[in-house]
Amino acid sequence: MLSESGTRDAGDRIAITLTINGQRRQLQVAPWTSLLDLLREDLDLTGTKKGCDHGQCGACTVIVDGRRVNACLALAVMKDGASVTTIEGLSTGALHPVQAAFVEHDAFQCGYCTPGQIMSAVALIEEGRARTREEIREYMSGNLCRCGAYTNIVDAVESVLNGSSARREAAE
Repeated sequence: MLSESGTRDAGDRIAITLTINGQRRQLQVAPWTSLLDLLREDLDLTGTKKGCDHGQCGACTVIVDGRRVNACLALAVMKDGASVTTIEGLSTGALHPVQAAFVEHDAFQCGYCTPGQIMSAVALIEEGRARTREEIREYMSGNLCRCGAYTNIVDAVESVLNGSSARREAAE
């Protein structure tokens, strides 16, 4: 709501509940607050990057209820009740296997896109649809890397997929 002076009224907040990285949070947010801005500015979870702020680069990729989401395009109020995982929520002491694979395969250069790339890769693996390098490239195509580390990114994702497949086969 605009005040008489034409500025936004800070009293226009909406109560929402989100589970962020396993922690239930009750929040008050302005209706126009993006999930990205909530994470970065209000909750100080700055691992999620603001790249283009138009949903074109994937730097802000987080996982919401098991699905990849560009946080810059999602209004926080529309995710009320959702479970959100950010890059900060992946590791519980030791690196997540995808994080470790990115290090092992040197799958980053400047590192700006890396959190979004990793979150997208984690979701891709959990979706279970990508089996080949071509499919990995296709399912990761929403995440851009200005440095051009794509070959190493695909190597990292493929190594985790192959490890996951080997572990599944050994368990059966």
